[in-house]
Amino acid sequence: MALTQRGSLAYLWLWALLSAPALAWVTTLARQGAPIAADALNPTGALSAVLFIMALLATPLRHIRPGRPVPLWLVRNRRYLGVASFGYALLHTLFYVLDAGSAANLLMQLPRLAIWTGWVSLLIMAPLALTSTDGWVRRLGPRWKSLQRWAYAAALLGFFHAVSLNDWDDPWEPLIVSAPLIALQIWRMGKNVVRRPKTT
Repeated sequence: MALTQRGSLAYLWLWALLSAPALAWVTTLARQGAPIAADALNPTGALSAVLFIMALLATPLRHIRPGRPVPLWLVRNRRYLGVASFGYALLHTLFYVLDAGSAANLLMQLPRLAIWTGWVSLLIMAPLALTSTDGWVRRLGPRWKSLQRWAYAAALLGFFHAVSLNDWDDPWEPLIVSAPLIALQIWRMGKNVVRRPKTT
């Protein structure tokens, strides 16, 4: 019973930590209105990306450093991190819509690579977040993992969304944020190639 209570308390603290920036942004929006949207765009998008990458790092880190505290913590909490990432992606989208100011501006910007990749990434993330509950995991069975693999497509589109902003003038921030995931995926692919049996 004590272990269950400690676990529940830990999750409450995690959600409090994850939701604190959102509460601050929403409170500021309520007080100051749409003008804050432009300033909030980049940090909400960046936080969404960081949380999403943390969730995706869980599996490769578990294979590289099995039994270590950080990979174990990421594995236990990756669904929470993924849902929080989607929440900040929604907040990022809200600020983008407010900053655009009108439906005409939204439609005019839609053909840009930096814009439509963000929308498609958000659309992919939506069913992943909605099916992150234990009930959906049981209901979908093996199909749940197949669905969750779409997270990599969402991450790739999100990466192109970030690096193509400002006409590719400053891609370094998204490259640095994504570097650990890119490096680990390259390492995993290299190991799979080495393990693949040779055919004669």
